[in-house]
Amino acid sequence: MAHCHNTNINISIPPGARRIVLAGNPNAGKSVFFNYITGLYVDVSNYPGTTLEISHGRLGGDVVIDTPGVYGISSFNDEERIARDIILAADVVINVVNAVHLERDLFLTRQIIDTGVPVLVALNMVDEAEKQGLVIDTDLLSDLLGVPVIPTVAIKKQGLEQVKNSINLARKGNIDDELQQKLTRLADRVGSQGEALLVLEGDTVVAARHGLEPENDREQIYLKRRERVNDIVHHVVAENSRGAGIGTTLGRYMINPVTGIPILLMALWAMYQVIGVFVAGTVVGITEESIMIGMYEPAIRNFVGRFIAESSNPGIILTGEFGVLTMTATYVLGLLMPLVVGFYFFLSLFEDSGYLPRIATLVDRVLTGIGLNGRAVIPLILGFGCVTVASITTRLLGSEREKRITIFLLGLAIPCSAQLGVIAGLLAGLGPQYMALYALVILTVLVIVGTMLNTLLPGKSTELLIDLPPLRLPRLDNVLRKTGTKSYAFLKEATPLFALGALLISILQITGALTVLQKALAPLTVGWLMLPPETATAFIMGIVRRDFGAAGLTDMALTPMATVISLITITLFVPCIASILIIIKERGRGEGALMWLGTWVIAFFAGGVVAQLSGIFGGNDSLSIPLVIATFIAITLAVLFTCRLAAKPKPGSGLS
Repeated sequence: MAHCHNTNINISIPPGARRIVLAGNPNAGKSVFFNYITGLYVDVSNYPGTTLEISHGRLGGDVVIDTPGVYGISSFNDEERIARDIILAADVVINVVNAVHLERDLFLTRQIIDTGVPVLVALNMVDEAEKQGLVIDTDLLSDLLGVPVIPTVAIKKQGLEQVKNSINLARKGNIDDELQQKLTRLADRVGSQGEALLVLEGDTVVAARHGLEPENDREQIYLKRRERVNDIVHHVVAENSRGAGIGTTLGRYMINPVTGIPILLMALWAMYQVIGVFVAGTVVGITEESIMIGMYEPAIRNFVGRFIAESSNPGIILTGEFGVLTMTATYVLGLLMPLVVGFYFFLSLFEDSGYLPRIATLVDRVLTGIGLNGRAVIPLILGFGCVTVASITTRLLGSEREKRITIFLLGLAIPCSAQLGVIAGLLAGLGPQYMALYALVILTVLVIVGTMLNTLLPGKSTELLIDLPPLRLPRLDNVLRKTGTKSYAFLKEATPLFALGALLISILQITGALTVLQKALAPLTVGWLMLPPETATAFIMGIVRRDFGAAGLTDMALTPMATVISLITITLFVPCIASILIIIKERGRGEGALMWLGTWVIAFFAGGVVAQLSGIFGGNDSLSIPLVIATFIAITLAVLFTCRLAAKPKPGSGLS
């Protein structure tokens, strides 16, 4: 039995209770098993020293603990360290294995078996394997592993009851004789076979617990384990003559650049048509103009006016131009919520279908030039949902270099879902040429800044390791549930901040400070950006929340070019208060403040360059847009060429 001192998480373990641990690779389906086995008796705890949450619940008198999805149990990152400690303290491990990726998932299975913990294997997604023409001999797999193997289809609840009823059948698996001898010898010194295995594999953390030097057998053990897994897969997996289904074929097309890029463009076009055209035009026209402005605001002003004069300071704060009860509700419920719901619906659709990781795989090669290859692609994609959450997930990246680049680019050039929705709504009525200009400038800034950081920062990025789940038709109930959960989370987070922003702007308006700020910023907004003075208000609002600033532009009478310049600046402007606090927390005060200041400089510089070029080439004349675009492309190529020359090793430097 594993030693309980390995588990640092604060979980109450009743006397005599077994620790039943769920383990598996990412996207193997563990959460479905955990929810089924524990029912409603679920709790969540933060693992000490991390922000990662561990779910745990009860099964009768036993405790069931979930673990992060990992490919191995070592000390390479927080997830592996947490999974390692929980598994070493387990009495039974239910190992959820993806039948489609058997040759990958069984490496973790073999490692868990080598710890000496009783194991039960749930072979999940067997239906997906069949669709891809794979036939798996589960009885032979059970014999070769030495542990029970139960085929399951978790999303259809097939096999879950059998897994639950077979927990008592879990047993120790087959271990290589030579490895077993080494484990037995070392286990006498460290107290458990699991910790003996990790000391042999060179785990410095586990070795330090016992005052030992880590062994150097990792490469040999890993090589033999890989050979054993390959041999098992060779014997238990056969291909069906029917071959791969349409999902497998389409999934391959999605990650091939020749076919994947057109597919991605079509998906983004469909997303724009729904969010940017239908939701931003028709739906928002109903929710914002007809319901909120036409019905809600007059009603709330009439009600508040019975007690407070509308022209008084309290009246201005509550129901004025930037009123807490008027503008906040109109922006959040009438303008932003329909756009956020639409964006999260597509994000959930891409995620549930398995298309989201394929997008990451497709763009990975393109992003290597800005230092974002590897796991950094995932936070970048998550940033389009929420930059704050995405900034936290950069902890999973393999190097400080990648964390710096990713966090800065997230705060600079990735608009969150709410802001993106407002931007799509504003651009929808301007025409494709203005939309192309906006997209090109933001992409140009992303590429130039990323390339410069990649050139200047020491080290190199890691390789991309990402799971490609089977491509499947998304389940509508899952998509709607995810959309509802994320949209509600936005509403709960955004409403207080919007109210705070409205209060701040109203106070500035009452005291006259808003006019003073507008005049103070005039050299930037009027002189450099060539915008009306009142756009300074939108920038001030943007400090509270990015989407708040973008939403502030909706009521201003701006020319199409002025709208694009404003949106470019707002997008690149400082991230919202929540994101700023997370950036400072993740990178420290000095580095966080430098990043914050950098977004100010880059935002106003990029917006000003567009404004000045537009003025040179004819202002709002549609013929000037191609010239501005061409100039930006030339600037990008020049910077990239310079960075490439700077990155080349100098003769005699000894670098290759």
